[in-house]
Amino acid sequence: MELMPISAPSSSFAELSDERVQRAVLRSLHSFAESLGNAIDAKDHCTCLHSEEVAIISQAIGMQLDLSKLETRLLHIAGHLHDIGKIGVPDAILKKSGALTDDEYAEIKRHPQLGAEIVAPVMGAVGNGEIVKVILHHHERFDGRGYPDGLKMYDIPLGARIIAVADSFSAMLQNRPYRAAMTYEDAVTEIVQCAGTQFDPEIVTAFFEIKDNVRELLQTIRGFDVLI
Repeated sequence: MELMPISAPSSSFAELSDERVQRAVLRSLHSFAESLGNAIDAKDHCTCLHSEEVAIISQAIGMQLDLSKLETRLLHIAGHLHDIGKIGVPDAILKKSGALTDDEYAEIKRHPQLGAEIVAPVMGAVGNGEIVKVILHHHERFDGRGYPDGLKMYDIPLGARIIAVADSFSAMLQNRPYRAAMTYEDAVTEIVQCAGTQFDPEIVTAFFEIKDNVRELLQTIRGFDVLI
């Protein structure tokens, strides 16, 4: 199936003048996003709670960066939805314990654009399409070696740069078919070491400054201490 390019609509949710309308719409969108995030996490027990963790970590980083309340709430929603495109990836590939073939990896790499296409009809007008952009570009790398478009540095949307850190950190703390979960401190070290290559150094700095708070948040989500 040929994927269609994603185009951002011109209208902006952030321009709505009635704050009460914004709050009501955000509540509905959050419930919708949480349900979809739970659906994708349910496809694989190894990723249970992953979308919730990415949403919480991303919002915390956004707050550390002094983003507006609306921007951080949109980040939270995007965190729930970042992997929704994996619904279109066969379970045999998602759950494979061995190395992926080139064709299988190509299937995995389709999930950002699939996800953007899935949510665009509902989220396209939210925050000038920022949620759609974040989903589309959350696997771009700061050094330009990511996908789907090979964007580099500040050409990558800010929200996508934030989600990239949160997504990788949560994934490292979870058992996957191809590896065991990392310890908390080892995962933090890995994030720091990838600053300037995989991740935006400013985002990594903000994350490092709140790493103890992030640990407390993850403990609340999981109901037990994360790995030391």
